[in-house]
Amino acid sequence: MSALLMAIFFRGMNEKETLKLTESMLHSGTTVDLSHVPGFKVDKHSTGGVGDKTSLILGPIVAAAGGVVPMISGRGLGHTGGTLDKLESIPGFNTQLDLGQFKRAVEKIKICFIGQTKEICPADKKIYSLRDVTATVESLPLICASIMSKKLAEGIDGLVLDVKFGSGAFMKDVKKSEELALNLISIAKGYGKKAVALLTNMDQPLGAFAGNSLEVHECLAILKNDLPSTNASQHRFFNETRELSLQLSAHMLYLAGLASDLKSAYALAEKTLSSGQAYQKFEELCVIHGGRLKELPSPKQSLQVFSSQSGFVQKMNSEAIGICGVLIHAGRTQVTDKIEPTAGIEFHVKIGDQVSVNQPLFTLFGSNKNLLLLAS
Repeated sequence: MSALLMAIFFRGMNEKETLKLTESMLHSGTTVDLSHVPGFKVDKHSTGGVGDKTSLILGPIVAAAGGVVPMISGRGLGHTGGTLDKLESIPGFNTQLDLGQFKRAVEKIKICFIGQTKEICPADKKIYSLRDVTATVESLPLICASIMSKKLAEGIDGLVLDVKFGSGAFMKDVKKSEELALNLISIAKGYGKKAVALLTNMDQPLGAFAGNSLEVHECLAILKNDLPSTNASQHRFFNETRELSLQLSAHMLYLAGLASDLKSAYALAEKTLSSGQAYQKFEELCVIHGGRLKELPSPKQSLQVFSSQSGFVQKMNSEAIGICGVLIHAGRTQVTDKIEPTAGIEFHVKIGDQVSVNQPLFTLFGSNKNLLLLAS
């Protein structure tokens, strides 16, 4: 297998070969059959970024608007966060449901979030662990087959891809991101699935917060239509998250045939969010998963980082910001690392903002003051 991975890395694969590799990985385990559940099954996949929390908003929006959203999500590794880690910052929220429970949840409330089970694409798990030690991680066919085998195993009819580019993305270059997006769409269409990709900028973190419970707090404020009224920068950054979530939701609803065009799909998404229906769906999701939303923790310690000079923010190194999050245990470098749910970062400025001397740039949060001092 190591020899095969290295051959793929150096020689590449054509479209047909990548499709066959995906098929082999997909059928190495169980696939979920949701054909008995009425409605179009649609999911979203993001290639990952700092503060990327849209799944927690768009999933409930689409499910409340009539779509069916089966989501097999991942954990954060390196500088990017993971949907499962965010949800598990809600006390009691169980993402390790088995496939039977997953199906029943989708039947009952049209949405469910779980991690990759041992039955789903076991070949992908084995290959993934080998890719790291054989230096074949950055191989487009292997990346595409890994992503799409898991997504196709969910039993979906359509997929919206949020492909990131920029300093905090896996693919830094927009051309490479576009190539990845086109390859992913090609595999989806090869399986008869509807697919669309959005290229989104990760040159700066998304929203106001990066960190698990902090991001959930941000999502809840958006779902409750309770954006900050006294903090102008927070309000603006919450709107960033809200807008991308609505755009992705609109594409999901359009793929699902729940709107005749993207404009009306966006209007449906916005209506579902502003009416409170999406928040009600998120509450239902928490009940299914055992999450105690009222017990969502807040950080006990904080530390502000101030600007040493005046001027304008020209750029942000999102990857370095994500690594800082790992240092304060908001993320992990190995799958066995333990995450501190309340650790994270609040952003007070973004690219283009004017800054004065001693103005706060970031606030670090967590339960361990020494870690915050070390990271600052």
